[in-house]
Amino acid sequence: MRKTPLYATLALASLCGLAQAQEDADLTISCGAVGTELTLCKQAVAAWEKDTGHRVDVVTTPNSSTERLSLYQQVLSAQSGDIDVMQVDVVWPGLLANHLADLNELLGEDAGAGHFETIIANNTVDDRLVAMPWFTDAGVLYYRKDLLEQYGFDVPQTWEELTDIATRIQAAEREAGNGKMWGYVFQGRAYEGLTCNALEWVDSYGGGTIVDDEGDITIDNPQAAAALDLAASWIGSISPDGVLNYTEEEARGMFQAGNAVFMRNWPYAWALSQSDSSDVKDKVGVSQLPHGPDGASAAALGGWNLAVSRYSENPELAADLVAYLTSEDEQKRRAIEASYNPTIPALYKDEEVLAAVPFFGTLYDTFLNAVARPSSVTMDKYGRVTNGFFNSVHQVLSGEQSGADAMAQLNSELQRLKRRRW
Repeated sequence: MRKTPLYATLALASLCGLAQAQEDADLTISCGAVGTELTLCKQAVAAWEKDTGHRVDVVTTPNSSTERLSLYQQVLSAQSGDIDVMQVDVVWPGLLANHLADLNELLGEDAGAGHFETIIANNTVDDRLVAMPWFTDAGVLYYRKDLLEQYGFDVPQTWEELTDIATRIQAAEREAGNGKMWGYVFQGRAYEGLTCNALEWVDSYGGGTIVDDEGDITIDNPQAAAALDLAASWIGSISPDGVLNYTEEEARGMFQAGNAVFMRNWPYAWALSQSDSSDVKDKVGVSQLPHGPDGASAAALGGWNLAVSRYSENPELAADLVAYLTSEDEQKRRAIEASYNPTIPALYKDEEVLAAVPFFGTLYDTFLNAVARPSSVTMDKYGRVTNGFFNSVHQVLSGEQSGADAMAQLNSELQRLKRRRW
């Protein structure tokens, strides 16, 4: 019977309103906040409980990844075993590694076999596999295929083409009486999602990845500035002013209501756009993101993993649950039911998966070659790096600074941070 320390229970409750774990539970897992993600996890946990006879409490956490990380850091710093299994962002393994169990020890040296090697490498810190891949992500472009066909446009290949097509269709639709139509929606709030969007703009312009693999700061360059200046020109033009406060769900809501021509989002939005309640069902296409004049399409690497706390009272049992949730069968179910990208390459050739999510096949290379944020090289400084980046980008989008001035200032901030080493 597990007992939750009072200080830990109060900490959890104060941070996100988690209910106290029931004393008869063998494990506690954090694997989602709301909606489909949480529902799918609860279904899989229930199946594992039926197979094993063990009891698991599924606790909800903040939807914001930043707030969720703060919760985990507080719990782990207290060496509390309140959460046995944690949902870990792809940029967190280096940050949390010292608090996470080695899954190679718990599940065997071949624990990561069959998954994308790049994700296994990302989740391996000092030769310890600290998290198992659960689903991967990469940014993609959603578009209204009916509107492009109606107005005689092809899918844009460059950001300049997207800007032009979005402008023209938006104007035509408004003239036809659709006053709510906008050309392009994306994640513009000052948070991690903006880092992903802006990294895609910058890298696709040949402007690098903020900090390169050697740890050198590369963001202060003309290509990066040009990419951000173009994005700033969208605000109030083809993108509503409100996009400056959009996360994934606000952008999806606008697009799914039929009020946007283009949208940048993650693959999860596909299943929702094709639901019976969607105003754009069967009117949506998906492609790789556009690129700059001389660059190549860039999609930010996203995704989540499952990790076992070093402070779990039942680490072997927790690892068994992780192995079940990240298995091929479970990843296939999640792909078919909710378009979550598998981390197992074989599933991108599965006929049932491709029937449910056709672009998993056509955009396989996009998912395979997604651009990583510089979390591995900057380690525990990544939080400050990304915070500085998305705040600087937000100032450009808001019209407070030019791309060149903002990136020069960011470069100075990052250089000061690097003096104390990454």
